[in-house]
Amino acid sequence: MGGRRMKAMILAAGRGERMRPLTDTVPKPLLPLAGKPLIQHHVEALVAAGFTELVINVSWLGAQIESFFQQHDFGCQIHWSREAEPLETAGGIIQALPLLGSEPFALVNADTWTDYPRRQLRAVGNCPQDGAHLVLVDNPPQHPAGDFRLGLEGLVLTRSDDAESTLTYAGLGIYSPGIFAGSQPGRQPLLPFLQAAIGESRLRGEHYRGSWHDVGSPQRLAALDASLGIH
Repeated sequence: MGGRRMKAMILAAGRGERMRPLTDTVPKPLLPLAGKPLIQHHVEALVAAGFTELVINVSWLGAQIESFFQQHDFGCQIHWSREAEPLETAGGIIQALPLLGSEPFALVNADTWTDYPRRQLRAVGNCPQDGAHLVLVDNPPQHPAGDFRLGLEGLVLTRSDDAESTLTYAGLGIYSPGIFAGSQPGRQPLLPFLQAAIGESRLRGEHYRGSWHDVGSPQRLAALDASLGIH
């Protein structure tokens, strides 16, 4: 990385519809897991890995998230990207690009939990020009079809009908701002940008075999909380 400070963006603007009624009054990133809010797990792991400048996008009950970080010092600088309405993943990133700058940045979905070593993201260095480096995991029960395949030399490919050859995007990776070049602001998903990058061999990845959980429902949150056994 040549001594540069890589920034990280945490996606925290979603409404959390599948987590209702928990998210009717508490934003999903602040839901407790193992004695601390979901988002705190990510922030602490990122800071421990040397990420000291974070961008967090907020929308639904975002003031609660900002208030939480005003009350706690995690040893990092936080920039806020506020969305009047959730802009989905790509839309949120595109709005935050002025805060992220021109260098590759780490991207983290707040509604996951993993023991993936974040220092490994920094070790990736520069992802493919105008592309991304994705962390992929084994398909969880709730997403058996997966998202992508991993080809030779870490090249990410479109998924096939053979579920055994597919992997799931972990909501974790390194992105070049150039992957969003020429895009217009507004609500839009991430997948079309990733598909375009696959078509031009600009998407690479790795298969992480450690612990990863998509905390997408009250039941999965409760099960993960019980399995971690920290209260």
